[in-house]
Amino acid sequence: MGWVLFIGFIVLILLRVPITMAMGMAVLAAVVTAGFSDQLYIMPRMVADGVENPALLAVPFFIMAGNLMNAVGMTDKIFNFASALVGHFRAGLAQVNVLASMIFAGVSGSAVADMAGLGTVEVKAMRERGYPVEYAGALTIATACIGPIIPPSIALVIYGYLANTSIGRLFLGGVVPGILIGLSLMIYNRIVATRRDFPREPRASVREVATHAVDGIAALVAPAIILGAIVTGYTTATEAGVLACAYSLLLGIVYRTLTFSKLWDATTRTLKVTAVIMMIIGFSHVMGWLLAIEQLPQAMAEAVLLTTQDRHVFLALLIVFLLAIGCVIEGVPAKIILIPILLPITDQFGIDRVHFGLIIVYALLLGLATPPMGVGVYIMVGITGKSFEELTLAVLPFLIPLSIVLILITYIPELTLWLPDLIMGPQQY
Repeated sequence: MGWVLFIGFIVLILLRVPITMAMGMAVLAAVVTAGFSDQLYIMPRMVADGVENPALLAVPFFIMAGNLMNAVGMTDKIFNFASALVGHFRAGLAQVNVLASMIFAGVSGSAVADMAGLGTVEVKAMRERGYPVEYAGALTIATACIGPIIPPSIALVIYGYLANTSIGRLFLGGVVPGILIGLSLMIYNRIVATRRDFPREPRASVREVATHAVDGIAALVAPAIILGAIVTGYTTATEAGVLACAYSLLLGIVYRTLTFSKLWDATTRTLKVTAVIMMIIGFSHVMGWLLAIEQLPQAMAEAVLLTTQDRHVFLALLIVFLLAIGCVIEGVPAKIILIPILLPITDQFGIDRVHFGLIIVYALLLGLATPPMGVGVYIMVGITGKSFEELTLAVLPFLIPLSIVLILITYIPELTLWLPDLIMGPQQY
């Protein structure tokens, strides 16, 4: 049954069957193989049970908040503020791309929202200033990896639900790794700029910096409001998502940029993305039931422990495995499939669940830039007009700094756990 489930799913994905249908068909085949063909009527009920969890309500609200921020034009204000701060550096607009993505990550929580909204502005500006379009597109794909790491994060909400882990601690755990990702890309830009003649922007005056800061202050304080509300216990993650949506709507009204058509577009985008995610989670609930019957997680844990009992060797194998999976399966279904299997193993090695959460979320994120899945590359094809092959070759060098950060957060857990332990106290088990 396990072979039918996993191989069937991967084969369907490689055949370009939509994720939801591929997972549903694989689960159905596994149910029949397991001998439950006379009880298929329970599948719809189990799918519904899988999404009937209050913690998952945060997902559509954070998706909606990111779409609303794009709709009301806050992406331009974020970009202008970042440009005033670092535009005069060598490879100025490349550094602006990184900083703007770090700021916007604190609002959207989604790599796709970053590329679709802010990415359009970034690529257009870099193209007009003479940067190679392939470099601009590849950098935008790389910086989008910051979105689901710096809080709030849709990916970390889903992980928290699946791993029964505090979302507040996960959000805090993503702050330092997110900053490290941004710094690594800035250093890479600086190194490349010594060999390529990238233009610089004029240095902004103190008054211009202040003007852009005031203009974009509403977007800049949004992450502090969202994270602060969760960490202090004033709101749950779901309520913080509602707060983010209300705040985004308020900005649209204050700046007079919110129209009915923009609100409708943001709502329909949110509904489509949420429907896909919830269908995947629903099918994963049936998948979890099948895995529990087969006791596959326990069997895999025993197999791994027989192979190695060295924590460092296991972490190296884990990174390689997650990077390979990220190449062929999108992040959400990959986490839903792997977390129930890997958690018993990581628990055996004494790996903190917040630490593991950041590892799996970030490692699978790198799949945005790697074929054959490469969702980020496909999105950037539409924005830049370049071919999939050209953008893939351009983005590969960016995997070097991104992978270095992955290794650092994997083998130095304090980078992830320091801030949650400082603010919320050590995790009690």
